[in-house]
Amino acid sequence: MFTGIVEEKGEILSIERGSASAILTIRADVVLSGTRVGDSIAVNGVCLTVTRLSKDRFSADVMAETLRRSSLGELSPGSCVNLERALALGDRLGGHLVSGHIDGTGKILSLRQEDNAVWYRISAGPEILRLIVEKGSVAIDGISLTVAAVHPDSFEVSVIPHTRDVTALSEKKAGASVNLENDMIGKYVERLLQGTGSVAAGTSGGSKAASSGGLTMEFLAEHGML
Repeated sequence: MFTGIVEEKGEILSIERGSASAILTIRADVVLSGTRVGDSIAVNGVCLTVTRLSKDRFSADVMAETLRRSSLGELSPGSCVNLERALALGDRLGGHLVSGHIDGTGKILSLRQEDNAVWYRISAGPEILRLIVEKGSVAIDGISLTVAAVHPDSFEVSVIPHTRDVTALSEKKAGASVNLENDMIGKYVERLLQGTGSVAAGTSGGSKAASSGGLTMEFLAEHGML
């Protein structure tokens, strides 16, 4: 689990490509402190497991599914990436809950300056946009950001100078791909409201909700949740 608060920018040192997978070796500093083989580090928002570790770098295996779902396959030696260690109990939750499991990719359509901020407009597929809400949270390349505007085929975020300076977002231009992860709370709510889940028997109103195939708006209203 992560927070979307990037700890440092790393550099891709090498990529060993298999037939459908890859091994990334990344130069880093801050995220190596206290890290051991087997720990998780988010690389551009993708949760990867550390497989090798040395003083100034770490390596991680990337399976075919991860390459298909994310933009990691577009990286090359010299690429700048966002890095964040997994959240520890007791840490401040400065961003929002981020799983590191990418929902898909988007493309930066445009950038525009507004005083001290830069607006990024990002295209995305309908499976991602349906869970994007104005003033809600989204992780872009592992960065926790607030959605500022939503359009039929895209959404916008406004980024302050500090966030641009400390993340690889400053390297991105129009046309670049980015990893996107929807707010996990929204994903679970959608799943329940689709009626594909069920409430465990024995809880208050559980059998009624379960018999209807899952949570419904009527069930929520009846129990004072709306």
